[in-house]
Amino acid sequence: MPQTDALFDLPERRATLPPAPDGWPQQPVAKVLLEAPVLHLDRHFDYLIPKDLDAAAQPGVRVKVRFGHQQLFGWLVRRTDTIDTTARLTTIRKIVSALPVLEPKVFELAQQVAQHYGSITSDVLRAVVPRRVAGVERDIAERVADHAIPAPPVIPPSTQASLTGTSAPGFSWDLLEGTEHLFEPGHDGHYALTLPSAHGSWDAMGILADAAQRMAATEQNTLIVVPDHKHLARLQRQLEDRIGARAFAMLSGEQGDTARYRSFLNILTGQHRIVIGTRSAIWAPLEQLDAIIVWEPTSEHLIEPRTPYFHIHTVARLRATQHRARLVLASTSRALEIQHLVSTGTLAQIGADRSTRKSLAPRVVATADSFHAERDPLAQIARIPHLAHVTAREALEGKHGRPGPVLVQVARAGFIPGLFCATCGESARCRNCTGPLGYTDRLAVERHEATCRWCGVKERHFACPNCGGRQLRAGARGVRRTADELGRAFPMTPVMSSSAEHMLVTVGEQPAIVIATPGAEPIATEGYAAALLLDGDAQLQREGLNVPEQVLGHWMRAATLVRPAAYGGTVVVTAEYNDAVAALVQMNPIAWATRQLAQRQQLGLPPAMRVAELIGPSHEVQKTIRHTPLPYQSEDSPWIGPVPVDETTHRALLFFPDYVAEQVVGALKTTRAQLSARGETTSVRLRIDPTDVL
Repeated sequence: MPQTDALFDLPERRATLPPAPDGWPQQPVAKVLLEAPVLHLDRHFDYLIPKDLDAAAQPGVRVKVRFGHQQLFGWLVRRTDTIDTTARLTTIRKIVSALPVLEPKVFELAQQVAQHYGSITSDVLRAVVPRRVAGVERDIAERVADHAIPAPPVIPPSTQASLTGTSAPGFSWDLLEGTEHLFEPGHDGHYALTLPSAHGSWDAMGILADAAQRMAATEQNTLIVVPDHKHLARLQRQLEDRIGARAFAMLSGEQGDTARYRSFLNILTGQHRIVIGTRSAIWAPLEQLDAIIVWEPTSEHLIEPRTPYFHIHTVARLRATQHRARLVLASTSRALEIQHLVSTGTLAQIGADRSTRKSLAPRVVATADSFHAERDPLAQIARIPHLAHVTAREALEGKHGRPGPVLVQVARAGFIPGLFCATCGESARCRNCTGPLGYTDRLAVERHEATCRWCGVKERHFACPNCGGRQLRAGARGVRRTADELGRAFPMTPVMSSSAEHMLVTVGEQPAIVIATPGAEPIATEGYAAALLLDGDAQLQREGLNVPEQVLGHWMRAATLVRPAAYGGTVVVTAEYNDAVAALVQMNPIAWATRQLAQRQQLGLPPAMRVAELIGPSHEVQKTIRHTPLPYQSEDSPWIGPVPVDETTHRALLFFPDYVAEQVVGALKTTRAQLSARGETTSVRLRIDPTDVL
């Protein structure tokens, strides 16, 4: 071996502290993460802390610094004596936050999420800390300085629900198998919970509130995340009834900046043991967590809409592992992603036994089965078959039990939200903006006056650009059209509607027809007398690998709101008899998910395989693919594409096994950072495990 010349073994020269009139404080070097949406800047930069900022420059505060010729915001991650750069250091210009609002464990979690999704930490941090309100921050900082922060309130123990009858048992944790250690302090099991009913004492938000109360009574901290404001309002009401409005904190985008930031700082300063909220609540700055509960974990509302598009249930699993906390992913159905985690042993299963499920289930009838098809020949073409009409009438009149409301689930909002050319079948589009045309009400149908759903321009003289046809036919019928039809069929019955535009949370127990889109179904306290699940075939025929799973989830959410069969509860689904319909009839989504997962594993499809999506200009996507070294032979799992998405955008997909996920995602991130630093690819977007590409 040749000897290395000692002249070339000189140590690397690093910057030293410049002279300062008043000297430097202890640990004068700040490691700062810049708020810069650039991949190659996703690292810590060294800045000096002047003496006048010594007390305020604590890890977790937001700072303002000079970077090149720009003034950028950033986060002070830690203080040290070590300088890791050869460049000349500058000082921090300003401490923005009066409190260290970035809790250390939350920052560590943000780094893990960024690594998992091949993104940068600053992109994740956008969702972590709410918009700053200086007045609120000063108020809380003064109370911290005066030691005036109250301790978490004492939570009373929960009272166990009791059985209400032999036919339909009231909720009790003893009826769920696998809950033996669920409330034990120090236990860190991860669970998948499937509830067989969702009304009365089995109301899901009541059950989650009861779980939080039980853990808080033994001085354990609980975080509950729900998909939308409707669920949050119900959960809030349940907790207020049990422990009072001041005994828990809430984080939601619906609160407004001031209320949300105050709630965030109250959690940060240790004033609450129970935190509830929507998507952003998963980042609640609790120093210690004992349990995390996520309701409907695969809901589209629980996916971050901005880069890095993280899934809340993935963040919850990472955070539960970080805190050694219990994790409960709960639903009335069973998503394939959750079933995959159960099959790999990541999650243990919690659920009711077969007899309990049977006693709580409504009677479910499919209009497409042979018995009913023979007696109603028009059932296959009628939107609301005779069986559905009869079921609704009998439920409203109380023929098989106490009269009550009838839930009607439809696929779309609006009156007739989709129109097509009657001649060639092309989708009817606006001449102004190419948006979809629809009829807003019955008067619009009579006038042949279509309205664009994007720009609102009215179209009275439609002409198909494909064939020149001037006649329109209806596509899907929406909430308002269904309300119009059923209002004429049941003229003396109140008709209510619920959709994203106007969402009902609860309805009374008086006979009524309640028409709702999926996810907007209100709760009837004692359950619906019946449910009609319309447009089943139209929903199942949509494109997408996850469509049957999503549709079955919508159906199960509606069916679990209906009374048990022993009390006359009936569900009618208008769809061809396939696997998803059979699972609904049997009220057994877990068996369906197990079969579907086995098929996905054989075909090498998600969730058995992970997916990476690159989207951007074709030449940039291709360059990213060429420069990304995969940790296995690419022939075993080649890239698919790029294929055009529109005139300027192309997409490529990569399927890869989970055991190489860390290396694949890391290689993609590294390649994108290198190309970005050279200015060669600037607009390629990476998504990991997208749910809408297949």
